This record gives sequence, structure tokens and C-alpha cells, in this order.
Amino acid sequence: MNLLDLFRAPRPEDGLRGRVIEALRQIRDPELPVNIYDLGLVYGLDLDDLGRVAIRMTLTAPGCPVAQSFPAQVEDAVEAVPGVSAARVELVWEPPWDRSRISEAARLQLGLL
Repeated sequence: MNLLDLFRAPRPEDGLRGRVIEALRQIRDPELPVNIYDLGLVYGLDLDDLGRVAIRMTLTAPGCPVAQSFPAQVEDAVEAVPGVSAARVELVWEPPWDRSRISEAARLQLGLL
């Protein structure tokens, strides 16, 4: 386990939410070498008792070349998590993403600390 893993390891009490977050951390931004969760692209993560997951997320720029395909990639990754029955990703542009949304772990990884 490296230092970054200590920052982002889900706790056992996180349950399904923690497993979903870990799945989101496996998806890399296409332009930056950081996962979408720690980059701050996930604006909202809602789970219900039936295992349905709703995600509100953005991209680093509206003109991102993967804007059409990326939400489906995220949905597929989340639906693969045990306990998730369905996933829906809503791509939003407000508020616009900026560097202040990057987690401390990602800042460390990018050399911004």
C-alpha cells in the first residue's frame, strides 16, 4: 500500500457507497493521470435501498472528446460493483469544474502540494 492508498482507502463502514467510490477511482480522466473521483468530477452520488446509483458528474472541459462515451463507461464500471442493480450518470456543466475540486490525494499525485 502506498501513501495515496491511505488517503483514499474506503472504510468497512462505507459499504456499498465505499465500493462505488472505489470503482469510480479506477476510472482515469482521459486528459489527466488522475481518477475521476479524486479529480473532483463527481458532483453527486446517490444510492437507494434497491442498489440503484445516480451520479451527477462533469468533465474538465465541455469540449472534451469523450463527452459522448464517458458517461456509459462510468455507468458500466459502477454497475459491475456487487450490490449495484443499476447506475445512471447525468453529465452536468454547472458549476464548471476547476482545480479547487481536486482532492488532497490527487494534488499530491499531480505534484500540486
